[in-house]
Amino acid sequence: MRRLPLRRLVSLATLAVVGAATLGGAGACGDDSEGAGGGSGPTTLRLGYFPNITHAPAVVGVEKGIFAEKLGTDVRLETKTFNAGPAAIEAIFSGALDATYIGPNPTVNAFSKSKGEAVRVISGAASGGVALVVRPGITTVEQLRGKKIATPQLGNTQDVAIRYWLKEKGLRTTKEGGGDVKIIPQENAQTVETFNSGAVDGAWVPEPFVSRLVNAGGKVLVDERDLWPDRKFVITNLIVSTRFLKAHPEVVKKLVEGQVAANEFVNGKPDEAQQAISDHIGKISGKPLDLKLIKQAWPTLEFTNDPIASSLETGLDHAVAVELTQPVSLDGLYDLTHLNEVLKARGGTEVAQP
Repeated sequence: MRRLPLRRLVSLATLAVVGAATLGGAGACGDDSEGAGGGSGPTTLRLGYFPNITHAPAVVGVEKGIFAEKLGTDVRLETKTFNAGPAAIEAIFSGALDATYIGPNPTVNAFSKSKGEAVRVISGAASGGVALVVRPGITTVEQLRGKKIATPQLGNTQDVAIRYWLKEKGLRTTKEGGGDVKIIPQENAQTVETFNSGAVDGAWVPEPFVSRLVNAGGKVLVDERDLWPDRKFVITNLIVSTRFLKAHPEVVKKLVEGQVAANEFVNGKPDEAQQAISDHIGKISGKPLDLKLIKQAWPTLEFTNDPIASSLETGLDHAVAVELTQPVSLDGLYDLTHLNEVLKARGGTEVAQP
């Protein structure tokens, strides 16, 4: 049986402008007027990320000052947080953001909708951290027949993942929530409530919601890592606006240096990194993320600079197989030149250019 690829596949969701992601004071795109050699002051780099565990390198890199240190005094770092991939991509498209940490699905969306022009993947960030959590009485795939399973969004990574997995097991789903297993797209925070109330029987979700559902009495039926070669698949990439990459290659290289250094910190000092994540989310939301929850979720994630391009490509194939998108060429999506320069300089293993 073919192994299940579950990455953020091309979503049917349109790249609507999300008001909550409006970038206050971001202004127009940083172009050559603020260029590294423009002579008009520091270059501004607008960096986006999500305040959650799967974006740990970004959160830690900002909280511990790692990006600021690597970028130096010639670059002014402005950070913006997002709750959804479409909002971050819209900010890239509008010129209000230069780079962002983001999942595979919106990565492919941006590349596809711009006909391969808008963005490039310049590094990986994280792998893993996704599972199907169900009620304790469900122990087999067949027992999912007639059940309701939540996913974060129609056509997103986890939504495609479960639809493809069920298809491989001979169970049918429909976009409208019908079929042998009823797929119910909803916000992750809502899923915790609907699971507790009995409105859904399980969910295919990322951390920390996997751990939250387990703590609510659920059990892991499928750990997504078990469905991938070497248990590796991309959950978070670092992408950059192609325009910014062309205008400021040295700034982008410094950003990649920050990403690599942040991953070294995350992997080398996990306790400090976990505390930094809790503190940073507290500064943004007003309530620190429970440190025990972070520690519970941590072992399911791997923080890696390798974007694991094969998993994104396979995930796209799965989205096509479950009829949630059309085939798209990903030629030119990856530009790992700066990443490999940084890794080589640090004595690390270079990543093959897809």
